[in-house]
Amino acid sequence: MSQRILVVDDDKHIVRLVQSYLEQAGYQVLTAFDGAAALRVIRTDRPDLAVLDVMLPDQDGWAITRAVRSDANMANLPIIMLTARVEETDRIIGLELGADDYVPKPFNPRELVARVRAVLRRSGSTPTAAHVLEQHGLRLDLDRHRVTRDGQLIDVTPTEFDLLKVLMEYPGHAFTRAELIEKGLGYTYDGLDRGIDSHIKNLRKKIEPDPINPIYIETVYGVGYRLAMA
Repeated sequence: MSQRILVVDDDKHIVRLVQSYLEQAGYQVLTAFDGAAALRVIRTDRPDLAVLDVMLPDQDGWAITRAVRSDANMANLPIIMLTARVEETDRIIGLELGADDYVPKPFNPRELVARVRAVLRRSGSTPTAAHVLEQHGLRLDLDRHRVTRDGQLIDVTPTEFDLLKVLMEYPGHAFTRAELIEKGLGYTYDGLDRGIDSHIKNLRKKIEPDPINPIYIETVYGVGYRLAMA
């Protein structure tokens, strides 16, 4: 069965355009034109990914993302945010709320489809030689796509999972932001290397006993990040 993508935008022309390209790529497409309808579809139809416009008539995409991430039944839904707002601060807000990717308007529909593929690929387990990665109590199960710390399950987004996977595969190695984006996300952002900081900040909130004094993900000043070695 093909994967189902929810497209949410109050501009019906954009919805039809994105729907056409996604269907040509083999996806089933669900649509919504406001936030209330979007949340209703997410709860009842359980799409595999949501393409979510920030500016909606009843509530913004940030509020919807916050609602999804705070509900255990929806929290793992991959989200790509669309917006005509170009300020970097707006992008960072979306990423810090848990969006997996951020695409500014106007956008190339083919690029959006490529990003949908990339996020969906990251949301599923990828077979590797090692099926479990573990570092001083932090455990990544690649088959189950689960993260635990000292046996306690931690909910992470697909993007957070793959960034953590890269770090745990090479403990002690200092990655630049660009390297983390390329290895973890599978493509390069358009100049938004600092967006990776938002994902790392979210990861630290979830996996670190004290996010202010991290023991897992260390900042390497002037370079990027690395996973502390045991």
